[in-house]
Amino acid sequence: MKRNWTRKLIGGLSFTSAMFVFQACYGTPQDFGLDILIEGQVKSKVTGLPVKGIKVSVEENMQYDFTNDEGKFSFYTEPVNSLKIKFEDIDFAQYGTFVNKDTIPAIADKRVYLNIVLDSK
Repeated sequence: MKRNWTRKLIGGLSFTSAMFVFQACYGTPQDFGLDILIEGQVKSKVTGLPVKGIKVSVEENMQYDFTNDEGKFSFYTEPVNSLKIKFEDIDFAQYGTFVNKDTIPAIADKRVYLNIVLDSK
């Protein structure tokens, strides 16, 4: 009787250890299926060149990204009825000074592409 109980305990611990190793190696599943991809490019109205360092964020949650050297950004966000996306120049004089802008894009699919032009201050 005692031997059977010990065998079950060791078997349970072995299974738990195997599942822990599997999760450590492969991670947990992500729910990217329902999210909306927000991507686009930010350019200067004056020069027409891409703007680096603009913070692009969704007002309702904590998802955000910064524009790269080509002015491009992309991130996933949760699906909602209306998205208010903010464009903020938080580095100020490093890459130029731009007026902050908000936009509410039409969501027709699981992907939204935005071409944004920012005015200089």
